[in-house]
Parts: sequence; C-alpha cells; structure tokens
Amino acid sequence: MTVIAAPGRQYRPDYAIPPGETVRSTLDALGMTQADLSRRTGLSTKHINRIIQGVAPISPDTALALERVLGVPARFWNALEANYQARQIRLREREVSPDDAEWLRRLPVKELAQRGLIEQTDDLAERRDQVLSFFGVASRPSWDAVWLAPEASYRRSPAFEADPYVTASWLRVGELAAVTVEVNAFDRIRFGRALQGIRSIMIQPPEQFEPEMRRLCAESGVVLVITHEIKRSRANGATRWLSPTKALIQLSLRYRWEDVFWFSFFHEAGHVLLHGKRETFIDDGDRTGSEEEEADEFAASLLIPQQFETELLRIRTLAEAQLFARRLGIPPGVVVGRLQREKVLGYNVGNGLRRRFTLVPANHS
Repeated sequence: MTVIAAPGRQYRPDYAIPPGETVRSTLDALGMTQADLSRRTGLSTKHINRIIQGVAPISPDTALALERVLGVPARFWNALEANYQARQIRLREREVSPDDAEWLRRLPVKELAQRGLIEQTDDLAERRDQVLSFFGVASRPSWDAVWLAPEASYRRSPAFEADPYVTASWLRVGELAAVTVEVNAFDRIRFGRALQGIRSIMIQPPEQFEPEMRRLCAESGVVLVITHEIKRSRANGATRWLSPTKALIQLSLRYRWEDVFWFSFFHEAGHVLLHGKRETFIDDGDRTGSEEEEADEFAASLLIPQQFETELLRIRTLAEAQLFARRLGIPPGVVVGRLQREKVLGYNVGNGLRRRFTLVPANHS
C-alpha cells in the first residue's frame, strides 16, 4: 500500500527526528558501539548517548569528528542538525496564540487568498505563516512595530486609523507590485514635465494612456501602481518613498469615475513634489490638514489652471462644459466632476460625460 498526501495539501509530520538516530543507524551499519565511538572521537560516552537520544546537538567540531570516524561528511551532519533545529522551532510555532488569532481575524485574509497573494488554508498556523511572509515580517510583534508603532508615518492618516489592518494590507500590495519595477533616480524637474505629458493624454482610452503614464513616471523616478481596493479600505491613493530616489504612487479602483481617478493621481503627484520623503500620505477623499490642502490645490490647478476658474464657474450647460474641456484639452468628464463638486451642477447631472474606467491593475493587485 502506498500512502500519499491528499491533492493540494502538503504533508507536514508533527514530529522531528533527531540527528542522533542517524548516528545510531550508522554505528549499527558499521558494527560499532557507542563506547567505540567515544574512544575514537574523544567524546565521553555520556555525551555520545545524549547526542543519540536527541538531547545534545551535533556541534561543528563534533560533525568533523564524526566525518573522520564514520566516513560521513561533516557537512551532512551539520545540515542534519540545522534541519532538526529548524523543524523543532516550526513544531513549537504550531501553537497559535490568542493574540495571533485575533490579529488574523482583523486582516482581510480571505480576500488576500482570493487574489493569490497568500495560499488558501484552513490551518491557523499555516495561515499565520502565509500572512507574515506576505508582509515580510517575522512575527506579529514585528508587524505591530512596522505598521502600528506610534511613530510610523502611516499612523498620521485618518484613512489608516479607520482600519489599519485593511489599509496596511492594501499598502503592502502596492509595495510588492513596486519592488520589481525599475525606475530612474528621481528627478523633480523631469517629473514635473511628465505630469504635463500625462495631462495631454488624459482624453485617450485607458488602454492607451495607462502604459504611457507608467513609462513617464518611471523615467522620472516614480513607480505608478494601480491596485484594486480591498473591502473596508477607504483609500483612493497613497504616496510614499521606497528609497531616497524612488517614489511610489499607488491608486485604487475604489471609484471608477475618470474625474476621481485623475484628481487622485495628480493629488498624489503633488505630495511627491511638495512634501517630505519620510511621510506616507493616504488619500480617502476626506482630506484635512495643510499638506492635503496643498496637494488638492496642486491637482486642481494642474487639471484646470486658476486663470480659467472664473470661466469654469459660469458654465451652466453640458454643451458649455464640453466646449470648455475641448479648449483646455481635458476630458469633459473632468469638467463635469469639478462642476458637481463646486455645486454648479447636481450630482445627477452630466454623468453620461464622465467615463468609468476599468483599468488592468499591476501584478500583485
């Protein structure tokens, strides 16, 4: 009879075999006793017995002695001992503490598994290990130190505080998508020019403007990542620096309206150009604080320069909105969205001019 693991499940024994068992079987094969091994290695019989019983480890010196006496390479014994110790640690960690279980409950584990970011498993210990690997941390306390520490830049955002576990997961998705993207060193002047280039292609279909957006950003030292939102996450976008020369703009598909998408992008770009590299800015649409207001003003004036605002606010019909957009070289949906926010138009007026995007997100999204 052959015993096999069930499909899709990896067999993990709940025990560890000490290297001493291999020492014992090797002695038997050679017809040697523990006393013989003691005399030949210079180790006490008691110590030899402790190794065989799995009580004492095989040190590098002992491994070399075993190589000379038993003819089995020291690297074999060292590897056997290292694997045994690692297995012992894993067996001890099979116990999931109540704090770890509560931590997992708060995280969007099911959604991460559905996206293929972690493996689906009903085993709580395996689930914890999957999540720790996803976040790139060794333990739940390490996760707390990275994401929940009072000094963490994320903590300054109301969007993060609303549900830090979900928002941290969304931010991590962006980090993973960005880590393999190669960009030039950040160049402020070049990025400013890139934004003007991106503004000029806003009227194109998403499948045309999105690759060009990524290229222009990358050439300026900025990674652009578009990821689906995670349920209960309030983030439209986020900005942070992965290194002193590499910035990350992460956008969600929380809202598909084109005016929201473009305003969010240029808002995050404003943070890159105007604000510090140590901060993480998370935009949930409910913007408060001077830096958020500055980023708002930056985005608004880039989309519709201030010298056109008086003319903008005199618009009363959709035909006028379309004509105005054509003159500025921007999509009419952006103008309609701005007029709705300014309460010149009702939120139910002109939505037919506002495109709704379905963008193909980046990897790990």
